[in-house]
Amino acid sequence: MSDLQELERLIRADGAERGQAVSKLGYFCAPFRPATGPLSNKVIKVYRGLRNVAELERLARCHDDYVAALALTGVDLPLTEFHLLKIDGARIPVIVQEALPSDSMMRPQIIVADLNDAMAMMEAAGQVIATFWNNADKVQGRVGFHPSIRNFAYLDGKALFFDTFPPLIHYSRDEMGKMLLTFSDKRLMRWVGPFIQRRVTGIQDEWYSAPETLVGLVGSACRLRPSDSDAFLAWGQDFAHRAMPRWADEAIPHMKAPPKLPGYWTGFRKVLGLQGEPNV
Repeated sequence: MSDLQELERLIRADGAERGQAVSKLGYFCAPFRPATGPLSNKVIKVYRGLRNVAELERLARCHDDYVAALALTGVDLPLTEFHLLKIDGARIPVIVQEALPSDSMMRPQIIVADLNDAMAMMEAAGQVIATFWNNADKVQGRVGFHPSIRNFAYLDGKALFFDTFPPLIHYSRDEMGKMLLTFSDKRLMRWVGPFIQRRVTGIQDEWYSAPETLVGLVGSACRLRPSDSDAFLAWGQDFAHRAMPRWADEAIPHMKAPPKLPGYWTGFRKVLGLQGEPNV
């Protein structure tokens, strides 16, 4: 049996046979890691199928281009493959990614670490953010990055980014806003979202802004460890000066006090049950 045949079999299988659910609270899907078999060293992410072949083929091309863009800008990524599998009359987007150790996720590590180790993780994640944006001019067209703490692993003193969906390349702002609804794994979001499309579209803006991605990282750390907010804010201001000087003047004013999520996105997360679990 080929790996693609095994992949299709696993997708059709029930949850018990699929194996370990890596995260139950992702916005786009609930990834799983097979317990046995040839794909047991992979994390599998299954997204909503569509009947629009042209749209899906564009998605596949954009994903390939986004993985290439991350490599071009110097962002390390676990080996990641994108497939379109035909199942029950629909073509299903599936990402197969090299599995990372379950205890390497940055979010739970940063919660329990002592302050020095937490700051080391912030520095590692910050360096990935700076590397991307300082090299993003090499990428043609509109390109973004979503480096939240939950989208990093921390291994051997380095931060490893692993989130490639949706591919933040080529799509216009309005197109990406619609994708946030089209591929949401939450039926409630797909039902309510069109009535508040303008606000849903705004969710992505941080991902396309160098200073806002840094501010977002600091804000996440402050929410995870509010008693250490002053240390995270001081780190963020210093990091902007020394690693992202092109955007320091724009970023630093937003790190004088703990950054907050937009109220509408906080509301979405509560309604949908998205409380910051790793979106691997």
